[in-house]
Parts: sequence; structure tokens; C-alpha cells
Amino acid sequence: MATTVSFGVDSPQGPRAVSIAYERTGSGEPLLLLHGIGHHRQAWDPVLPVLAVERDVIAVDLPGFGASSALPDGVPYGLANMVPVLGAFCEELGLDRPHVAGNSLGGLLALGLGREKLVRSVTALSPAGFWTESERRHAFGTLRAMRRGALSMPMPLIERLSRSTAGRAALTSTIYARPGRRSPGAVVAETIALREATGFRQTLAVGRSVTFTDDVPGLPVTVAWGSRDRLLLRRQGIRAKHTIPGARLVRLPGCGHVPMNDDPALVARVILDTSR
Repeated sequence: MATTVSFGVDSPQGPRAVSIAYERTGSGEPLLLLHGIGHHRQAWDPVLPVLAVERDVIAVDLPGFGASSALPDGVPYGLANMVPVLGAFCEELGLDRPHVAGNSLGGLLALGLGREKLVRSVTALSPAGFWTESERRHAFGTLRAMRRGALSMPMPLIERLSRSTAGRAALTSTIYARPGRRSPGAVVAETIALREATGFRQTLAVGRSVTFTDDVPGLPVTVAWGSRDRLLLRRQGIRAKHTIPGARLVRLPGCGHVPMNDDPALVARVILDTSR
């Protein structure tokens, strides 16, 4: 069950409130989970039971996605604003330098939190920001097509497609290598999350100029890439390793862009190994 916390952020109009929805479970050292663009905190559901055995897990809806509010007008969705917002969220919850794991956009934000020393370890699953210009155009074009599809389909069609393995593949095979493993309810919910994501367009607009070029020294960093990632190609992991020489680069065999659904046990193990 989601909980919401609100706090003030600076905007061109002065301080404005942002509301962040999150789910918290488990016990141990805190672990923050950050999803990708157009997704929501439920992307992490397959790995939550394993992580919660050893960690106090906080799965977050990023601003402008899921059940969280959008950023105030005039506040861009880039690293320069999103990282402080997530830092303020951690302060509101009394989280002292949590571990963090993020996927795609969430992986980029996790690395940004690590760069600012706001966390104690980083696991980045297929993080954004290590692309060439042509690779970025491919990813953004694919994401826009997914969004157009989600917006154009009537709900009865989405629900009907979700009930068959072939239909779930049609809806989600861009991000999952094993879309048949996703439950019908989860596929419907994440398709709705994609169509209702108020921060989608602004995040892509800012992302056109985003690359991650800084080292993240002084804390454990793992960069993991699915061998069947069709959105951000796995060779981008090599660039991430060159950028962050101390990072551990891990291959996720048989996994797509959102690997938590494709191999929950492997992804949970990678996150826990990093946070230990």
C-alpha cells in the first residue's frame, strides 16, 4: 500500500510542494528503488520479497510518474533538480545515506545520487546516459512509440491483450525479454502508468542533452546490463565501466531492459551483493 510524503522544492514561482508516493517494506539498512521513464514503483514488485529479508526497502514513484505529483512548473526534470528532490525525500523519511538501486532513468538518478555522496552504494540496471547520439535517438523513438500505443489503445483492448501471453508480449516485449512472466494485472497497470505519466514529455526533452561523464568514487557501484536489452544496448555498459573505472560490470543473461521481471533472483542478488 502506497504512502505519500509532501515537501517543498524551489521553483521560479517560489517554494512549491511535491508529493512523492512510495511503498516501504522489510527491515535492515535502507534501500531506495528508482524505476525508469514511464514506469512506476511496481516495476520492483518481483524482487521486493527477497530484498525485504535483508533491507528496509523504499520503492518510489518518481515525480511525474505513478502516483507522485509532477514537478512544479518551470522546474526541469534533469539530474540537477531530480537528485536534490530525491535527497529531500530521503531527509523527510529520515534515511541517512541509503543504498540505492535504479533502472534506466532510475539508474541514471542512482548514479547522480552516488556522485553527490547521498547514498552508500549504487546498483544501476541499464542506466541511461551512456549512449551515442544514434543510440539515444533509437531509445527515445522507441519510448515515444510505446507511449503513443498506450495512449491510443482503449482500455478494453489493453485488458484483453493482457490476458494472453501473446498479448502481453505485444504490450511489453520492448522492455521485457520474458513478457509472459508478467501478470495480466501488472501489464494493465504499467500500461496505464505509461499513458498517465505527466513527466514523460519533459523527461525526454531534458534527456536529449544528458550524458553521464563523471566517476563515482568512494562507494560500491555495480552497473548491470541485460543481455537482451532492446532499448539501451548492452555495449553501453562498457562505456559506463570506462566512465566509472571502479564499478563492477555485471551481465544479466536472458534479461531485457527491465530485468527485475525477467530474473528476480539474479537481480536481487546483484543488488544485495553491492549493498553488502
